[in-house]
Amino acid sequence: MKEKNSFTNDVIRNVEDEASEVINEIVEEIENEAHQIVDDTIGDMEKESVEIEGNANSSEQPEKKSMEDIETAMEEEPLPEKAKKHVKAKRLVEKAKKIVSEADERTNECRLLLESDLQEYEDARTQLKAGGLDACTSLVNKLGYQVNDETIEEETKRVVFETKDESKPIVLKDVSSGKFSGFILALFGGVATAIGLVYLATEKLNMTLNVTKVPSEDTVQSILAWFSTTIGVHENVYIGAGIFGIVVLLVMILIYLARVSLKASSNLHFAAKQFVEAELYTEQKVHCEEEMEKVDAHIKDIVGTLKTYEIVLNEQRGKLQRILHIEGEKEKSTEYHDKSYTEIRDTKELIRTIKDFMDTPMSEEGKLSSKSELLLQNTKDQINKVIDRFY
Repeated sequence: MKEKNSFTNDVIRNVEDEASEVINEIVEEIENEAHQIVDDTIGDMEKESVEIEGNANSSEQPEKKSMEDIETAMEEEPLPEKAKKHVKAKRLVEKAKKIVSEADERTNECRLLLESDLQEYEDARTQLKAGGLDACTSLVNKLGYQVNDETIEEETKRVVFETKDESKPIVLKDVSSGKFSGFILALFGGVATAIGLVYLATEKLNMTLNVTKVPSEDTVQSILAWFSTTIGVHENVYIGAGIFGIVVLLVMILIYLARVSLKASSNLHFAAKQFVEAELYTEQKVHCEEEMEKVDAHIKDIVGTLKTYEIVLNEQRGKLQRILHIEGEKEKSTEYHDKSYTEIRDTKELIRTIKDFMDTPMSEEGKLSSKSELLLQNTKDQINKVIDRFY
């Protein structure tokens, strides 16, 4: 009896070993096929995405970047080639968020600097008016030169410079590993597989199950024992149960791996696309920063010029007061002494030039106005002529 049991145990072990080898081969083949399907699917997805993006951005399409180029741009030390796709996708998203955040931060700093510059400009303009411009305008009019003496108070109410950020807001999304959804799908797939196997066994055994009742123990054992016959072994409940469980588990693993693999590949493609969009967004921000830096330099040049005008006009005010006091009011400015006429004429030109400049907005469609740059150069040339006459 013991020899018989020993022989039976040896047979079961041999069968289990053979079944295990067969199952391992099946698993390996299934996994290879699954990965091949995944790679083919992702390849199709990438081709379709490239075609769609090419049609949508044909006017200003950036140079396509390979994954190696993206990883190189992503960090100084790229991830190993064997790094999981989900890890690469997460790193890409993190880097994209970082460069977008840094670009926004730099742009905000530029805006704050621009606001400070505009306030400095307003202060310099107000100081110019109080420091000689209004007084010289009134004196030139009294000395026979008609100069538009309208105040520029209303100009302070309008926008001197208005930035225009053409970059659209960008929203970067995180990527999920797909493990949870893969687990749920694997459960459903496992249940469906189990039901299908049970149905197959009952069909082979010419058995009809009453789904409204719990099957008896004998029925369950009969069904489980049938699965052992699929590998050429006599009916055995334990071997059959093992085969049943392994097949269900294999299906669940396959579904889980396929879901995670598909999700990882999809995430990597999505993250790479987001990274390219983030780089484009950053480039647009760089153009905005460069434009604001030009405005910053322009305003600083203006402030320096206004201060020079303030000093010179303050000096001209004293000269005009002297002329008016000594020579009196005349109908025409040409009736004054030649030197006095020169002072009146130069003062009038200074007033006209600086007012023309201050009446012209610095911005044009959110960018530095070329007209403002030209008028600023004109005001500097005019003040330099007067200063050169002093020396």
